[in-house]
This record gives sequence, structure tokens and C-alpha cells, in this order.
Amino acid sequence: MRFAVIGSGSIVEKFISAGRLCENFELYAVYSRTQERAEEFAAQQGAKKAFWSLQALAECPEVEAVYVASPNYAHCAQSIAMMRAGKHVLCEKPLASNAREAEEMLACAREHGVVLLEAMKPIFEPSFAALRQALPRLGTLRRASLSYCQYSSRYDKFKAGQVLNAFTPSLSNSSLLDIGVYCVHPAVLLFGEPRSVQATAVKLSNGFDGAGSILLGYDDFQVDIHYSKIADGCTPSEFQGEDGSLLVERISVPQELTLRLRGRNPETLPTVRESQSMRFEIAAFQELVRTGADLSAYHRASLLAARVMDEARRQTGVVFPADQH
Repeated sequence: MRFAVIGSGSIVEKFISAGRLCENFELYAVYSRTQERAEEFAAQQGAKKAFWSLQALAECPEVEAVYVASPNYAHCAQSIAMMRAGKHVLCEKPLASNAREAEEMLACAREHGVVLLEAMKPIFEPSFAALRQALPRLGTLRRASLSYCQYSSRYDKFKAGQVLNAFTPSLSNSSLLDIGVYCVHPAVLLFGEPRSVQATAVKLSNGFDGAGSILLGYDDFQVDIHYSKIADGCTPSEFQGEDGSLLVERISVPQELTLRLRGRNPETLPTVRESQSMRFEIAAFQELVRTGADLSAYHRASLLAARVMDEARRQTGVVFPADQH
């Protein structure tokens, strides 16, 4: 499959490295906003073509699929431009700035008969399947506590007065969409739409949510979510049932799972440990394109996650320019 990538940052470099571990993966083209950067990145990565015009990329007949890894605010417009040209799109998380954009993207994918998939890396890892299979062993589920707190490498510059893209709400960036989504998306994928959402956030001087918490209410259990870009966290995520609990060392990289059933010794579940774990989402995307398999579960989770995050931002007053369009 001939891929193009939109973006030239570190996440794209990781994507390309992981893609080269997959069968039938070819990096054919790169896109960046300037000719100089596009040509430089293409040369570095061995791509055949470099683009600095989105229209030219969309019109390139050799490109079959596009990995979109631009700033969050651009995901919707860029993905739609590629899908209208008949290209499949693997879009980096979060899928969109808000649920309205997500709905537009999903509608465009259906209209043009292409695959659109949110690159929510953890859910494609083999260990996530092991997590799902272990949940019934916990008995009646009563609580899930999902946590992802990681001190941003760019936060020191923010405190020194230099606001980089990672802390700029005008680009639809927020701690929730950048970090918290790793908790929100698996929650709605596993448990569906919550009946209630309660949110609070710690806001920085420019309106950016540096950290926050969300409580999702279901009929007979609840999910509490904690996320941060301004502090590190070492607390594992945990699923609690009446018969025991399941510990997940890192919900963003769920490769260490420990089952603790009441009255039994802890059990370390067999998982696949993989440093290039992006290869699993790439392989899943390629398989979906090849087989035309049902995407509804993935699309529903992406849309539900966007709706939950919209409501959390509404409650905490985190607003993006994209919300006004």
C-alpha cells in the first residue's frame, strides 16, 4: 500500500519506522507546509515524492492512503480533502477538534467509500485484546479508574513564557485531547455511551487545560479518568469487579497486565511487548482496507469519545476556535 504522510514531526518518523515492519507498506510521498521542509523530509525518509500543496497531494494517483499527523485543528479539513480524492485515511488521535467535525469526517468516508480510522494506538495492540478477554473474569464490573499523566517536554518553555503548539488552544490542543483521549477512547469502546459526564480541569494562564478529571456514570458502575500534561503519574489504571481487579501499568501502552482475583495469587497475563507498537494500528488499517470489514465499532467509539470530550470541555470552559465554525 502506497502511503503519504501529512506532517514531518517525531510522531511521523515513528509511524514510518513502524510501517516498514508491516507487509505491503511503502512510503511514497510526504507533505509539509514548505517546499524546503517537504523535500528535506522526503530525502531523509526515502520517499519518492514531496508535496507542499495539499491539492497536489490529493490529486496524486499513486497515493492510496494518507496518514494525517498535523495539529489537531487541521485533521478534519485535511482528512476530508484526501477522502474526497478517494484516498483512505489513518488520522492521528484525536480524530477531530469536536464531535461536529468527527461526524463530517465519518459522513465523508461513507460517501466516498473509503476507510477512515482514528490512530488510537493502544486499542490495536494484542494486549488490549487480552485486556478485553480478562474483564469477564472480574465478575460484575463496578469501577474502572483510568489514568495517564505525563509531564510535557514543552511545559518548561511554557512556564518560561514561550507558548509552543502543544500548549496552544487555538490549534485545538488541550491536555484532554492530547493525553486524556487515551483514557476516554478505551472507556467508550469497552463500555459504550455513559449516561452522565462530570468534569473538572486545572487551567493555565492561556485557557489551556493542564490537567483534569472526568467521571463517567453508567447504570451499575462508573469510570473515573485522570489526565495531565503538567505532572507525571505512576498510578496504574485499574478495572475493579466483584471478583477481583485487573491492573494495567500504562493505559497508553497496555503491555503489562496483572489479574488479581480475590483469594488467589496475582497472575501476570501473557502479552506482546513491542517497542514499535504503531505497527499494529498500521496493520489493522491495511487489513480493513483490504477486506472492507465493518468499521462501525471503531467509528462509534471515535464519535462517542468526541462527544464526551466536548461535554467535558463545555463544563470546564475549554473552547477552541473550531467550536465556533
